[in-house]
Amino acid sequence: MSSILLIGFMGAGKSTIGSLLAEKMKRPLIDLDDLITKEIGMPIPDFFASKGEAAFRHVETTVLKDHFTANAIIATGGGIVVNELNRNLLKDHPHVIYLKADSKTLIARIKNDAKNIRPLASQKSAAEITALLNSRLPHYEESAAIIIETTQRDPEEIATEIIERLGKA
Repeated sequence: MSSILLIGFMGAGKSTIGSLLAEKMKRPLIDLDDLITKEIGMPIPDFFASKGEAAFRHVETTVLKDHFTANAIIATGGGIVVNELNRNLLKDHPHVIYLKADSKTLIARIKNDAKNIRPLASQKSAAEITALLNSRLPHYEESAAIIIETTQRDPEEIATEIIERLGKA
């Protein structure tokens, strides 16, 4: 089986579910945001502030391409689908899983997460975050081979469902 890519909005659970899948499937976990941070030599929020979103998206695409074929669980950043080239890469891959949650759940997770500072959400209102989510929804759905609802669900249950659905794919 090739790599399994997890996509979804910030707060959807990509890192959490990715860790569980890696453990259960005995595969390495690749967190694209961690690799990007190493590549750019600074925290992502600092890069956003100094270079802008377009420069970040360019680096993100390069890192995605470099690791796309790894036999690993790959947790992508929430904005991976913003770039059309990324969407085309994802659409052609058989194991892209969209972790979907409602806006209320995502906003609560984002606002309560002290560990991850999200440059596109940290200074935004709930309405602005919802608008950003809504602008990306069609891209997540068109890029995914499998859509998994994560609202009000336990990460362990989600990971088990992913493994089951991949077995049938």
